[in-house]
Amino acid sequence: MTRAAPVVLSAPSGAGKTTLARRLVDASDRFVFSISATTRAPREDEKDGVDYFFVSEREFEAMIDAGDLVEWATVHGRFYGTPRAALEAAASRGEHVVLDIDVQGARQIRDSVPDARLIFVLPPSVAELMKRLTGRGTEGAREVELRLRSALDELQAASEFDHRVVNDDLDRCLEEIEEIVTGKQGDEVQAVPLENIDVLRTGIARILEEEYENVGN
Repeated sequence: MTRAAPVVLSAPSGAGKTTLARRLVDASDRFVFSISATTRAPREDEKDGVDYFFVSEREFEAMIDAGDLVEWATVHGRFYGTPRAALEAAASRGEHVVLDIDVQGARQIRDSVPDARLIFVLPPSVAELMKRLTGRGTEGAREVELRLRSALDELQAASEFDHRVVNDDLDRCLEEIEEIVTGKQGDEVQAVPLENIDVLRTGIARILEEEYENVGN
């Protein structure tokens, strides 16, 4: 049996990584979500050690200095990070911790947890990405533009990941990720050509130039 290790999913907005992460955890008790440490105050229905580890800024900074966090970031003025002890405890129980994080967080994980599986989730096409971003009806034109600009940077980092999968069919993509993690499929799962990523980036850049050039100006 393959030793349990963290599973990092990163992707541009609209690629479906959060849905995939939830499905992974729901499908098997070998996959669990990580519990982050944060300096923000708990909400009324949140419990310490269940939803988050709630700590003070001084405690969080001490965790950084001691190397107790495998990745961390500042979001809206609050600190969030993944405790190393939580990953090690899960591994000892045979559980793969699933982390749905951005490219910067994934880079930190790569440096601090060498056996982590880093998986980049790609949309099948620019047209499908646009459909997913605009189909929700919750983002205005400015928000869509910002997500597309972020996608350009995120896609450029896809080559840094151990594996790349295309989320065309959710069930098939989920099965592929499970095979990557369990070691059943081998290196051929890395075979999404980098040229495909260049096509996506070119298409996004064209949309930004033609449709969003004056948005927010």
